[in-house]
Amino acid sequence: MNASLPNTAPGNTSATTTTTTPSRGRRVTDAPTRAMHALLALSFAGAWLTAESEHWRLVHVTLGYTAGGVLLARVLYGLFGPRQARLQNLVGKLKALPGWLAAFRGPLPAGHWRQAQNLAMALVVAVLMLGMVPLVLSGYVTYQDFGGWTGEAMEELHEFFGNGLLLAVFAHLGLIVGLSLLRGQNQAAPMLTGRLPGKGPDLARRNHGWLAALIVTAVLAFWAWQWQTAPSAPLGDGARGALMERGHDDDND
Repeated sequence: MNASLPNTAPGNTSATTTTTTPSRGRRVTDAPTRAMHALLALSFAGAWLTAESEHWRLVHVTLGYTAGGVLLARVLYGLFGPRQARLQNLVGKLKALPGWLAAFRGPLPAGHWRQAQNLAMALVVAVLMLGMVPLVLSGYVTYQDFGGWTGEAMEELHEFFGNGLLLAVFAHLGLIVGLSLLRGQNQAAPMLTGRLPGKGPDLARRNHGWLAALIVTAVLAFWAWQWQTAPSAPLGDGARGALMERGHDDDND
């Protein structure tokens, strides 16, 4: 077996050492955006899974409040945050929809269907963000009851928006999988690692990890506060009541 070794003979100053550093790709999404995206996804998933169970009512309500708070934080970040996180980027994509539809009147321009992919993703994201508002508000009104005047109508409205948003979530996931296969590139990467492979400038110049940590800490603190200040539920009512009932059963053994 022959191996190429650098020439280290005395007097030879042309010896070179090659070091290969794997590229991490371009940073396109910062840490706060990814953290809020994950918190919204987890909050919605957890709230949907606990929606039909009185046993986990406290968890359901807490996750609903969390989704509302994180959504508000995301809107504020989209208005005053870094350029790549601005909501105006989403609005700009949606503004291209009329022109995209009008293009069907004549020969389709190059990249027409590529633009359709971006428009579809932008539409689903907009539906998810807008649909979260009536979902959280109807859930709040249902939980507070306000003397019983809301009745079952508000519960049905809350369920309607929940099911509608679930369909939008499935559409969002389907688009991510479909576009990943079509383009040969993981379209979920920006929300997982914050980066896309390839050379080029970082769209997100700073990661703002400290802000992401602050957001997560605030959510965890809210969960702890919500649990500590929740009124004691009757035995068998809600997660806290279930734990109390379990404790009494242990004492009687």
